[in-house]
Amino acid sequence: MGFKLYSQQVLKMLIRHVPTIDFNRCNPGNCDKGICAAAGACPHRVFMQEKPYDFPMHYVARCQGCGLCSSACPLEAIRMV
Repeated sequence: MGFKLYSQQVLKMLIRHVPTIDFNRCNPGNCDKGICAAAGACPHRVFMQEKPYDFPMHYVARCQGCGLCSSACPLEAIRMV
């Protein structure tokens, strides 16, 4: 059994960045009508809220790593890791 060497390009395809929420910074009350700005920005519906002003839940398995959620969050509570 041996190790295969992968090019940087292949590794980037295999390793995707996913969002993480800093709940100390997250405050949906600061978003438009309590609707998470990241939820509205994500084309893959990674972020969901049960109702306005609730903290968003995120489903990392849906994430494609685009980072639009991170850019949309006015409180910088979401970052890609």
